[in-house]
Amino acid sequence: MSLTDLIWLATACYGVHILEEYQLDWRGWARTTLKLPVEWADFYVVNALVIVIGIVAANLAASAPMLALAFPALMLINATFFHVAPFLRTKGRFSPGLISALVLFYPVGIAAYWRAAADRVLDSETVLGSLLIGAALMACPVVLLLIKDRPYFRQR
Repeated sequence: MSLTDLIWLATACYGVHILEEYQLDWRGWARTTLKLPVEWADFYVVNALVIVIGIVAANLAASAPMLALAFPALMLINATFFHVAPFLRTKGRFSPGLISALVLFYPVGIAAYWRAAADRVLDSETVLGSLLIGAALMACPVVLLLIKDRPYFRQR
């Protein structure tokens, strides 16, 4: 399977992940466990953007592997810091999205990096760059959620 194919597969996996989070009330979990002031509208917009990013990443895989690998990096960061770590920190409280993170995000995310290595397009700069971009993509909606009600940003 090519890197392009794996990024398309990763995008589909993210769709399954979104479904799991929605059906199992990720919003309620995030509000109580992570103390994030998230609403369903936030969830919809952010996840629509994630799918767009996945489509863009798949289309860039052949020419810009660092940018393409930012999508599996986003998946691995999401799985680790927003599902597995909270599950462990809360001593087993289920995190909506945990199942797809374990079953889909880790295998497909790691496979994308392995493919890039096998294709000889993975070097330390590409790994670091993709992880930094993935981390920035993960942090962006969280930071915006946390600052949106500060006086400077209020539009009321």
